[in-house]
Amino acid sequence: MSRPPFLALPPCAEAYLLTTARGEFAVHDARPAPATPARGTALLVPGFTGSKEDFIALLEPLAAAGFRAVAVDGRGQHESPGPRDEAAYAQDELARDVLAQAAALGGDVHLLGHSLGGLITRAAVLSDASPFRSLTVMSSGPGAISASQQARTQLLVQALGLLDMESVWREMQREGAEAAAALDTPAELTEFLHRRWLLTVPEQLMATGAQLTAEPDRTAELAGVPLAKHVVSGELDYAWPVPEIDAMAEKLSAVRTVIRGAGHSPNAEQPAATAEALVRFWNDAPRNDAA
Repeated sequence: MSRPPFLALPPCAEAYLLTTARGEFAVHDARPAPATPARGTALLVPGFTGSKEDFIALLEPLAAAGFRAVAVDGRGQHESPGPRDEAAYAQDELARDVLAQAAALGGDVHLLGHSLGGLITRAAVLSDASPFRSLTVMSSGPGAISASQQARTQLLVQALGLLDMESVWREMQREGAEAAAALDTPAELTEFLHRRWLLTVPEQLMATGAQLTAEPDRTAELAGVPLAKHVVSGELDYAWPVPEIDAMAEKLSAVRTVIRGAGHSPNAEQPAATAEALVRFWNDAPRNDAA
């Protein structure tokens, strides 16, 4: 579960519901100052159990570099509405949501997906690459998550089918009490994580959790898409082994960035270095040949 380093939106950003052809999605939208040359728009898609807040520390540096940065809650995730139906969260449905979000932002979008979001954004690009200027896959691998994480995720999915969200949250807190104590999480952040969990639709977690444990390797398909690609991760990653991420980047002929001092969430753990890497890649990304 990603933990944003803070929760207050910077002055350059606002929170609202983005209207698309597939419904409304809660976003944080950061825009460059009027005097800053505009360099493009980035759409930031969060991972499993995550939300738009996971990118909050990236918003100000990206806007300062000239990029409009729009972080989104996916369907049924945190403050975006969603039905109590697992079929609504099939990967192709979530990919269509991303395409609709990109269209609502005007297209020519730099797309970034974190963790599960990397799999969803990959599916969107494989469906239709034309709305995108580039694809950044962050802390996401070529296929299913590691065996140990598959086991943990399957247990969570099973629990969600038997218990209410509050009961599952309490069990997760009990099991992670020692780790939470070591992190010394501020009360405000703990309250936010609890609220985000309760607002997320359980069927969204069940469907996407199952996707994480069964995702096929689609690297060869993605390599054939004529789009600038960037693979970012921390030095360590519990969900996908870093050597596996390295190999995927090589097969994609992608720009590869390893964020020092970061684990599974470079966007939250080392936001300054992550923003710098994103800006460097986006500034160099050519126009999309598929557009």
